[in-house]
Amino acid sequence: MDITAFCSSELFKFAILPAIIFLARICDVTLDTLRIIYVSRGMKYLAPLIGFFEVLIWLMAITQILSNMTNPIYYIAYAGGFAMGNFVGILIEEKMAIGTVVIRIITQKDATELIKFLKCDGYGMTHVDAQGAVGPVKIIFTIVKRKDVQNVLELLRKFNPLAFYTIEDVRSVRKGVFPLIKPKAIKHGSAAGR
Repeated sequence: MDITAFCSSELFKFAILPAIIFLARICDVTLDTLRIIYVSRGMKYLAPLIGFFEVLIWLMAITQILSNMTNPIYYIAYAGGFAMGNFVGILIEEKMAIGTVVIRIITQKDATELIKFLKCDGYGMTHVDAQGAVGPVKIIFTIVKRKDVQNVLELLRKFNPLAFYTIEDVRSVRKGVFPLIKPKAIKHGSAAGR
């Protein structure tokens, strides 16, 4: 069977080509999601490189759609690939955990233990006394690498599970105190074990 006959076959038209379009869309939208994240983080060399491959893949996928506009399966493959590409892009970005965030913690409960254990784990922070809507609060600011967010949140849940917190991306950081080694799983029974 030659290549022309294969490309004209029902198998190719109704199974292989839709699968190729679907996979191409996953790739191009995943790259698009990552590119947008890198642009927002100021990674000016990586974002354009990703954009080049993103558009190249998109052009190949859209060419197949425009060449075969009578087959609705291609539209479904194109749309499905778009949806899956968003999902995959976000999963990859979460696993890569690139960048820095500020965690802002507001607590009415005494934060002495939380502050002590954050310091023990090597996190820099600033804490201030403030007045909230229903009384005095402690506000704790800490800037951490995204890969360390779960460690900080585990500490927060252990010492003050009802605390209000927000997490925001930080575009750039100069100086600061960051853990030299990644903290191990939380086993803080008491400060004496440290």
